[in-house]
Amino acid sequence: MAGAWHRPDPALTRRLIGLLGGSFNPAHAAHRRISLHARAALGLDEVWWLVSPGNVLKPVEGMAALGARVAGARKMARRAPIRVSAIEAELGTRYTVDTLARLQRRYPNFRFVWLMGADNLAQFHRWRAWRTIARMMPIAVIARPGYDGAAVASPAMVWLRRWRRRLGQDRLVPDASGSRRFGARRDTPALYQLRFDPDPLSATAIRAADPDWHRRIPASAPRDMLTFRLVRPGKALSSSRKARS
Repeated sequence: MAGAWHRPDPALTRRLIGLLGGSFNPAHAAHRRISLHARAALGLDEVWWLVSPGNVLKPVEGMAALGARVAGARKMARRAPIRVSAIEAELGTRYTVDTLARLQRRYPNFRFVWLMGADNLAQFHRWRAWRTIARMMPIAVIARPGYDGAAVASPAMVWLRRWRRRLGQDRLVPDASGSRRFGARRDTPALYQLRFDPDPLSATAIRAADPDWHRRIPASAPRDMLTFRLVRPGKALSSSRKARS
């Protein structure tokens, strides 16, 4: 039936989900590590990795095909409470703010937390409607070696710092009364700063050491863990067609 593919998994109801977006070119152990740390710190049920078809803030050259990046991310996320999805390609959304709005409409019983590294916070003010993103859901910023100074001095941080929260200060969990309904209270904007032991691992360094990593990914199309559709290998989309910002 046309359109039926996007019906939510019945098991995915009334949950608190961390969203980590990126190129995952490739996904690596630091992605997994920060996801699991954020899950523990924020009390998340799961983390969803949103594998972007493209990113105008990153060069197209060297970007592996979407199917290869999803397959690599699935392998890295194996046996962890992480779902890997290329749902942005299915939605056809161009900007992150539109993707998040669509996810909130599709999963109305969920609460989401946007996870980003300090490197992304440093350029967050360049993203389309970034203040709207901050009002849509809490943001948790994860320290990245070499980026904390730029993040603290960024225009986005100047605007967000008035909404800094301590862990446990706001309700990021279902009602304590025992109700299965998520609380109606809107705690946004809200900024959480998560401090873990710095992890210097980066996709840039991995590609420099192994530029052909994606050629070893099996040619079969991986299955999206949210839409359950096959993600065709295809070519990486050009930056004119898809933007993370």
